Amino acid sequence: MSWLRLGLILAALVVAVVPLPSGLVEAWYSRGIYPVLQASLTSLSNLVPVALLDLTGLVLVAALGFGFWRRVRAEGIVRALTSGVVTLLTLTAVVFLLFVVLWGLNYRRLPLDQKIVYDRSRVTREAALRLGDFALREVNGLHASAHGPASAPAGASADRAQPTLETAFASAQRMLGSERLAVPGVPKRSLLERYFRVAAIDGMTDPFFLEIILNPDTLPFERPFVLMHEWAHLAGYADESEANFVAWLACAQGDAMARYSGWLAIFDHVVVSLPRTDRVKLTSQLAAGPRRDLQASAARYARASPVVRTAARDVYDTYLRANRVSEGVASYTAVVRLMLGAGLEDGGGPRLR
Repeated sequence: MSWLRLGLILAALVVAVVPLPSGLVEAWYSRGIYPVLQASLTSLSNLVPVALLDLTGLVLVAALGFGFWRRVRAEGIVRALTSGVVTLLTLTAVVFLLFVVLWGLNYRRLPLDQKIVYDRSRVTREAALRLGDFALREVNGLHASAHGPASAPAGASADRAQPTLETAFASAQRMLGSERLAVPGVPKRSLLERYFRVAAIDGMTDPFFLEIILNPDTLPFERPFVLMHEWAHLAGYADESEANFVAWLACAQGDAMARYSGWLAIFDHVVVSLPRTDRVKLTSQLAAGPRRDLQASAARYARASPVVRTAARDVYDTYLRANRVSEGVASYTAVVRLMLGAGLEDGGGPRLR
């Protein structure tokens, strides 16, 4: 093994385990270096109609396969396998270092609850019920206008042509004190779509080219919230609860469909967080329209493979915990705790420290 390869592997191990001060990451990376990287990479990736993650993956697989075949012919299977293991370790180290530099360091920034006025004592069952009641009134009241003829179509091209979503996203970023706004990514199709369908994954943010990929099966009323969630990741909010918080805040600044999408997502998260008796009481008050939409979402989820869905959830849970998200996939529903601690049961915006 060459010194360069050994150095890359050791560097990756050090970066993975050595803690960094979150205030330093926030000031120098998340609010300094990263916004410049994001604006450049997303602007460039937006020019390419296909997912660059797909192209890169295909090239890497082909290159590794061809290199291994050549080594087998030249050195034999045993030496080729040994050399292949070293190559994989080196490649893994390089990929990890790129991940950290290009996006992953955002996992180590200051938590959002330290940047807004947040009070843990507000996180109570009563506050959750008030938030659920508010979300209930919003979805019941917004359903008709959200599903009217002026509502947003579901296609990716419509997302790109609809400036209201980008304007709402920019407004949410300003409300959270961002000085340099993130460039929204154009939703792309991907070779991963089949996997997204069977694993019940709505979308992902590519941490290398800072592009976003959405599941084309997302329903029209789901899509604004899912899109804002991925845009929040592009803006450097790596934690899932924070991305959901930003997505809700952005949807609340948008048109009727965006507001409906955001409040329906929050209603669903609140319901999941409540005891069964409270869940039954809240859901029994849903109007017919929102009830049908939630049933349609549940039906789409049910079409996924339970085995693949569970495996994907476990893998992602491990990934999140490895990136210092202690709650793992449960952090998605932690958006309710974040909203309650910020005192947003009435749908207002957060106050910054």
